[in-house]
Amino acid sequence: MTGISDFIIVFFVAVGAFFSVVTAIGLIRLPDIYSRTHAASKSATLGVMCILIGTLIFFFTEEGLFNSRVVLGIFFVLITAPVGGHLIARASYSSGVKLWEKSIQDDLANKEEYEEKNRKINAEKNQIKKEGS
Repeated sequence: MTGISDFIIVFFVAVGAFFSVVTAIGLIRLPDIYSRTHAASKSATLGVMCILIGTLIFFFTEEGLFNSRVVLGIFFVLITAPVGGHLIARASYSSGVKLWEKSIQDDLANKEEYEEKNRKINAEKNQIKKEGS
């Protein structure tokens, strides 16, 4: 039984190391902040989670210990890393960081125009209310 568990542990740690290397390459090679946050949030999350799963299996099979802190670490990485990447990308977009010049589509551009139109309409409504009072 030890041989199979060792194989599973090595598999998870190797997959985690692979995704961590992909993260590092993505952070170095990708052209803009949006692509980099995608690489950092997605592949780094998978890499860390696989390594933590390998750690959990190792301590369970070798030491006979079930470590709830590792399970909580897996859960919090799963929840917080993609959300953090998303918030960094949204903050970058809101502060005016430009997309890569070869980007094909900007999904948030239409939303910004829509929100600007709504602001103007609301300002006009408030002006009418003030004049009517």
